[in-house]
Amino acid sequence: MSRRKPRPNHPRLSPEALTLVARRFRALSEPTRLAILQELFGGERSVSELCERTGASQANVSKHLSTLTAEGILARRKEGLFVFYRVVDDTIHSLCEAVCGSLAERFAQAGSHFA
Repeated sequence: MSRRKPRPNHPRLSPEALTLVARRFRALSEPTRLAILQELFGGERSVSELCERTGASQANVSKHLSTLTAEGILARRKEGLFVFYRVVDDTIHSLCEAVCGSLAERFAQAGSHFA
């Protein structure tokens, strides 16, 4: 039986703080949003590029980009007729890597899906 590493003692969060944490996880709980983030980890992309790369419609991508932007995960800039998005919360990439690493470890036979 493996033993878990002891975790550092974290301060107790207030109900308000827990609500904010839950909102952040809720923003990351949709597969299309994760696909969008995966594309944005490679750098800034336009809405049309994100539609092409994810296979989602423009309306669907725009809705998800709005959610991620409202949560402070993405930032946008407009250049002429185009809108470009980028990841501005540096912790998101590390969080995604931690979750994927944990899943790959837990489900070693499915590890190739998380490479």
